[in-house]
Amino acid sequence: MSTATTAISSRERLTVAEVCADLGVSRSTFYEWRVKRIGPRCIKLPNGEIRVRRIELERWLDSREEAA
Repeated sequence: MSTATTAISSRERLTVAEVCADLGVSRSTFYEWRVKRIGPRCIKLPNGEIRVRRIELERWLDSREEAA
């Protein structure tokens, strides 16, 4: 695991850039998911920035897991 990946994994709240990098999607895809309300739950800070709790991202991913 790279140092960057370790830093992202250990952070409780992720930036949009970190979430997009982790998922391998563009920012526009992330924001499209938000508009459609199909993305992970987010926190909107008073300055307008978005954060995603690591636990919420993991829950969201788990909810999309397909049966084998």
